[in-house]
Amino acid sequence: MQLTVDEALGRAGTGRFHKRLLGIFGLVWAADAMQVIAVGFAAPSIAATFGLERVTALQIGTIFFLGMFIGAFVFGRVADRIGRRNILIVTVAMDAVFGLASVFAQDFTLLLALRFMTGIAVGGTLPVDYAMMAEFLPPRNRGKWLVWLEGFWAVGTIAIAITAWVAASHAAAAPWRWIFAIAALPALIGVFLRFWVPESPMYLIRRGKTAEAMAVVNRILTANGAQPLPADAVLVAPTIPAGGERTIFSPGLRRRSLAMLAVWFLVSLSYYGVFVWVPGQLATEGFGFVRGYGFLVILALAQLPGYALAAWAVEAIGRRRTLMAFLILSAAGCLMFTLASGAALVALALIVMSFALLGTWGALYAFTPELYPTALRGTGMGTASAMARLGGILAPSLLAIAFARGFGFAIGSFAVLLLIAAGILALVDAETRDAQIA
Repeated sequence: MQLTVDEALGRAGTGRFHKRLLGIFGLVWAADAMQVIAVGFAAPSIAATFGLERVTALQIGTIFFLGMFIGAFVFGRVADRIGRRNILIVTVAMDAVFGLASVFAQDFTLLLALRFMTGIAVGGTLPVDYAMMAEFLPPRNRGKWLVWLEGFWAVGTIAIAITAWVAASHAAAAPWRWIFAIAALPALIGVFLRFWVPESPMYLIRRGKTAEAMAVVNRILTANGAQPLPADAVLVAPTIPAGGERTIFSPGLRRRSLAMLAVWFLVSLSYYGVFVWVPGQLATEGFGFVRGYGFLVILALAQLPGYALAAWAVEAIGRRRTLMAFLILSAAGCLMFTLASGAALVALALIVMSFALLGTWGALYAFTPELYPTALRGTGMGTASAMARLGGILAPSLLAIAFARGFGFAIGSFAVLLLIAAGILALVDAETRDAQIA
């Protein structure tokens, strides 16, 4: 009896194994979110510690995203060649080591170097995490669980917002050290937990390691309370069209790859534009009563229902439609901000933006890994993640020009970018709900 890995995983369903996997991956995903979001929260106190202008302090963001760009581009490709598991252990260890070292930096140059190395680690973790998680999930549950994994980003965001709030409330001398210390702790724990995670059975079968793939699948079946595969079962890889797995820009993948890379870039530019600049603005000047770290915690909490709605929608109406809807809603939130005439409407607009932008990310991360075959999944996710980091690199400098013309003008620019992303998404000729991955 021949079975594909997806068919075998379908017998296991989702159970104890996947809950443990979600907890392990989610812990490090939250840590990565904390490292990324820390840029906006830490910049004001870094400027104070080292006697810098705030714009200069935001260079930690530029250098961090440059590291993420390199890490995503390199590690995604390496994971397709030598396996997912080892790459994840290495990148999480780097995240913990360089993240903790950042806490003790005594000059700005050293801090930049350490944030660059932390960025490389985080950039390598993000795409490989999703490629690997996708390969452990049966088709009928894959989208929902991938959005749940993305939901840990909100957990990390909330943790950093609360840390910054507590540090400010206690008048800490250098709140950024608190922020970087808390951000590094989950990765430190995650290093040891990652050794529990086996290699992806989809990757193993593509590498001809059928016996190892069978052992991993049986481990999943047993953990979830299902019967192991029969003795006569043989795992096989789904058929891929000739030439289809040579490059993400091969004729069969070129259109969707170019479109999705553009969407990743535009969403990233908008997201980082909002969440690199808004924390500092709310912590200092604010918008009437809409100010302070307390409201930043509210914005972080607003992300959770965004993920919950995305988790339901990707399975109920499909990945592509869900992503399109959240892009349009994100643009509407940005437009609402530019038209808001009072603090109450500004608050509502910011909450809608936070809710919708993180729902957008949830749908984007659920959709993208399913668009590529196993031999290119790490490469596809790594390239997409690299495009997102490029958006992060450019956001502080490009958007400084927009913010110089006014906060409302800059947020309005994000609305335009998100609508362009929705238009480009219409060019993607695929819907992957309930589809097997090859």
